[in-house]
Amino acid sequence: MITFLYILAFIGFVWLGLCALPAGMEARMPMPYLIALTPFLWVPLVIFAGIGAWQHEWGVVSLLLVAALMTSSQRISYWGTGIKPHSTRDTSRETGRETPHTPIAKDTKQAGNSQKTNDFITSAVTDAIQSAQSSIDSSPSSATRETARETLPPQFAVMTLNCRYGRADADDIVANVRTRGIDVLALQEVSDDLIARLDAAGVGTLLPYRQSGEPKGSDNGGYNVIFSRYEPAAAVPNVVAIPAADVPAITLRLAGEDGGAHTASRFSGDGSADDNDDNDGNGSDTYGTAAGNDSGVGNTDRGAASIPDTAGTDSNTPERTVTFCSAHPKSPMRGCEDWSAGILGLRSIAGAKLIGDHNIAVVMGDLNSSTDHPSFRALLKGGFKDASLTQGTGPHLTFPSWLRWPRIELDHILFTRGLKPSGVESFVVKDTDHLALVATLSLR
Repeated sequence: MITFLYILAFIGFVWLGLCALPAGMEARMPMPYLIALTPFLWVPLVIFAGIGAWQHEWGVVSLLLVAALMTSSQRISYWGTGIKPHSTRDTSRETGRETPHTPIAKDTKQAGNSQKTNDFITSAVTDAIQSAQSSIDSSPSSATRETARETLPPQFAVMTLNCRYGRADADDIVANVRTRGIDVLALQEVSDDLIARLDAAGVGTLLPYRQSGEPKGSDNGGYNVIFSRYEPAAAVPNVVAIPAADVPAITLRLAGEDGGAHTASRFSGDGSADDNDDNDGNGSDTYGTAAGNDSGVGNTDRGAASIPDTAGTDSNTPERTVTFCSAHPKSPMRGCEDWSAGILGLRSIAGAKLIGDHNIAVVMGDLNSSTDHPSFRALLKGGFKDASLTQGTGPHLTFPSWLRWPRIELDHILFTRGLKPSGVESFVVKDTDHLALVATLSLR
């Protein structure tokens, strides 16, 4: 028995070692799933430690208990010791505005595979952002014609949900948008039928602007969509090419604390960013809609987004913006290499040149990974913060919805510097296997 217990302790430490692999090295079956179960490994370890204590084998008991404690190390980080990004930029960051002028091949299978690919990504994301920014800077004196729907306030509520092949209850989604005052909604695994049900439930009244990814046969469960209460300055169906469903993005102008438009003169930063882009960027043709609005922003049927120019008071001091993305990397069962490449590829959003230190990027979605996965931790170190980790009040577990325990946090709200999260919460939405995740994000 004592030999058996030592073998179990050894297996426990080897299992823990999987979590410490370099990012991407865990992309081999069944490692992603073993790593996902690490937070629950303490249960058998404690049981066997009890057996060892009953036999007075205190050496192996100590090993088993140490291993049990280490399995909870990442969960402990949700109480205020979260992963810190490598970047040391100022608290305000720049997100770009994506436009439909940079055609990029979608569904790149070898993301981050070479320096040539990295350079391609950096150029694509930067060009998309720069094109959108130029459209914003081209119109004079827009500060005098701002409306509440044109400018994102300094505090706003966001929500993300995986809709399980489009089966989620549309009425429940819209009811939560209404009661929780959601300003930006990111959905994954969306179907045309779900969009029709959402429209029938009145989502267009609450969130009249939307941008979807282009549906493809290779989508993992459906396409992604992002909805907004406020009129976008720019939008694209795919901001970064990862081997998964398109990552649609919208860019909103950010209001100052006084309710006016933010300008660069109120913030420090030179607009530069770390060159840590590891995947393709995509600013291809826009497929944007604005339901139930009277602003002149109509359905564009995959053409250039017909969004009015919105400039700052001075073209030399561009307004501050927030770019929101809805992302859903593939699950490991659809290909471990694509799974890891999809997660790591999202780093290029934070690392794009014109995101810099002035604007902000927010990525929401079912990222099919947790803080135990090296690829996800690399994403955070690439410039993102996780709302649950940053709030520091414990994890907000999102999968599976039909069990109270065990659950893991696969769905995330990530943001670059310049925001502070509060009110992070997960809750059940009918007819889907994920819990929804919400947060209030405030300008810092």
